[in-house]
Amino acid sequence: MAGVIEDLNYWWRVNRLATNTTGDYITITSPYGDKLYSLALSSESDISTAIHTAKAAQVAWGSLGLRNRARVILRFHDLVLAHKDELLDLIQWETGKPRRDANEELLDVMLNARYYARHVGALKDRKHSGVFPLLISAIERHVPVGVVGIIAPWNYPLTLAVSDAIPALLAGNAVVLKPDPLTSATALYVIDLLYRAGLPEGLFGVVIGDGEKLGAPLINQVNFLMFTGSTKVGRVVAAQCGEQLIGTALELGGKNAMIIRADSDVEKAAEIATRACFGNTGQLCISIERLYVHESIEQTFLESFVRKTRAMTYQDSVGWGGSFGPLISPVHAARVMAFISDARDKGAKIHTGGELAGNATIAPTIMTGVTEQMNVCRDETFGPVVAVSAFSSDSEAIGLVNDSEYGLNASVISKNRKVALAIARELHAGTVNINEGYATAWSTLGSPMGGFGASGLGRRHAVAGILQYTQSQTIATQNALGFGPPFGLNDEKWGNLLTASLGVMKKIGWR
Repeated sequence: MAGVIEDLNYWWRVNRLATNTTGDYITITSPYGDKLYSLALSSESDISTAIHTAKAAQVAWGSLGLRNRARVILRFHDLVLAHKDELLDLIQWETGKPRRDANEELLDVMLNARYYARHVGALKDRKHSGVFPLLISAIERHVPVGVVGIIAPWNYPLTLAVSDAIPALLAGNAVVLKPDPLTSATALYVIDLLYRAGLPEGLFGVVIGDGEKLGAPLINQVNFLMFTGSTKVGRVVAAQCGEQLIGTALELGGKNAMIIRADSDVEKAAEIATRACFGNTGQLCISIERLYVHESIEQTFLESFVRKTRAMTYQDSVGWGGSFGPLISPVHAARVMAFISDARDKGAKIHTGGELAGNATIAPTIMTGVTEQMNVCRDETFGPVVAVSAFSSDSEAIGLVNDSEYGLNASVISKNRKVALAIARELHAGTVNINEGYATAWSTLGSPMGGFGASGLGRRHAVAGILQYTQSQTIATQNALGFGPPFGLNDEKWGNLLTASLGVMKKIGWR
């Protein structure tokens, strides 16, 4: 760890990745309790410097060509693999998450790098026929927007620092990232790997500081913004982007639900639920916070679910071994405990967990008897807390899942995949997993990922995830004749000829 922190200080000294003119620093402490480093904070002028530098570097990068940009990203893929141990250590030191959850971030970054590097064909020019064949032709181009701003949270410091940046870079853009100060070292380390892979100097800038101070100045100067965070802040960000008339993609909050049907294998369902609810210690926007179990198996399921949850092991140090860890900070732990205390005081039954251990540790918590009067009923806890409720019919379960302003992720557990698919089609969520919690949809990079309703705008992954960082340009050529009346025809005769031509084209099947 010491060597990594020395590298971090070096990056600041050479002013390669982050700028600091404020002279201000904050001390970052690991959720394990260890002091990690003093972090230099950026100012509004540092944002301007980073964006000016990125714009200058983007000119050459944008003209490099798709294949050459893809080669850089594939070299980055290999560097991530080569430095996996340092990255996993950093993630754990900064977030306190179990190594298995940190490893998911590593896999995600590598998968995104490989997927987008091998699908840059989506950015190639496309030819289109005009309304009249041969007379008109057109080319559709995808032009980089310029500088993409990314505001990333602390819960997935590796994934959210670069997995969105990869398609933005491949599309020919520059990037300026504002990571959460609590997890900046992970972001700086992985971005340095991108530079080692061949990014032009200055193309990927980093500014460090509080979102309330740096968010608006960043939005005011970029050409597109990717934001991951709460719905409350997302509404403010969207309004600011609207004022600037720039594009934005927002992945926001979720109150994700899982339906467990009567025909489910109870033990398997409990195992899936344990991972889906408590992965990353519940600090995951697509994790499950509501479980709806058919009344005929509710008690049996609950017994298995509680038993498996209690078998989870706590980890408070770097390395493999545990299945849950401390929350990111005492402040966040207090916020999660407020949800639990409110529910307990208003009559919810806590079956396991529900207590604060140390400054920032809450064991995975299962509760029943949650009512509308409890804050945990509708608000996202973003912690290891799940409410279990019973339902009597599929239609009731669908109604319960959809009774939320959020629509990020959902899950259906059933042996009858045909019925599960029919239920999935009725759920108001951007991704729905059948017989899994969230990993299946997230890892299927060929399909878009994003939210309905208050869970966000735009999409990650798939072609949509790279085209959003471009502007479409159409170049149309009139090859012969024109739209004005030819051969001395008057407007009436020319208009009649045009409409008659369209009728003929329909008959012969011309689109």
